[in-house]
Amino acid sequence: MEMLKEMAIFAQVVDSGGFSAAARHLDLTTSAVSRHVSRLEKHMGARLLQRTTRSIALTELGQQVHEACVRMLSTARDIHALAGSYSTRPNGVIRITAPVVFGQVWLAPKLPGFLKKYPEVDIELTLIDRNVDLIDEGIDLAIRIARELAPGLAARPLCPMRYILVASTQYLKQHGTPRNPNELTSHQCIYLGYARFREQWTLQHKDHGQIEKVKVSSRITINNSSAILASVLADAGIGLVPEFTAIEAIKAGSALQILSDWELTEPYSGAVYAVYQPGKHLPLKIRAFIDYMVDC
Repeated sequence: MEMLKEMAIFAQVVDSGGFSAAARHLDLTTSAVSRHVSRLEKHMGARLLQRTTRSIALTELGQQVHEACVRMLSTARDIHALAGSYSTRPNGVIRITAPVVFGQVWLAPKLPGFLKKYPEVDIELTLIDRNVDLIDEGIDLAIRIARELAPGLAARPLCPMRYILVASTQYLKQHGTPRNPNELTSHQCIYLGYARFREQWTLQHKDHGQIEKVKVSSRITINNSSAILASVLADAGIGLVPEFTAIEAIKAGSALQILSDWELTEPYSGAVYAVYQPGKHLPLKIRAFIDYMVDC
């Protein structure tokens, strides 16, 4: 590796047909070119060129070394070209993981726009409700929802995430609209069956910080927030779901948010992050994807 410069100059001497021509091509003095070739010959322990006053000729070893140097330079040019492409336009495959429902309702609908903007990028999206090991599983980017992230990873926040309470218009007409958290105890509530809080909800007022703890009743628990929303839209009760799950239904008017001044205190809420391996040089395809998601 220490003789790479000498190898490149030696190859140029042979390709140019002499020391003077190589010196002009390389913008070096003829004596400097001669010194580099002599240094390479000393390193090899044998002559590579037979010199005369008018021409040069390769020795047997020189022929082999020249062929190897040409291959080395060709590889270097390929790497240089790849680096230029890599740094000037996003290309290649991005392997991404995301929580199932977030991937379905928020992330997946945004991918076509990104692919249209960057036609040389492909995406492999895996939806899974666990934190994958980026290195072991060959993942470029993971979408995670948390208040705090584990150390050792780089991350960029994409959007806030919190739980909200929603109900259908018909359910509220029949059973009334709760005016404070304590009134939830007289309603049928639907929540994530695997959540740590289950039927014990701690709600905090967003303005003055008042905390209310309530134990709700439910005949349904579901392990998927999209399914909870479907039950809510079928008038089954008040659903506690991540905001991203219900936002489109709220916009459409098929679901109504209730107790909007109150927020569930739960570690799963906080923010949505794009998580990736730390390093000095973030691949352009990943940087472009994160920027696009932030813009969204």
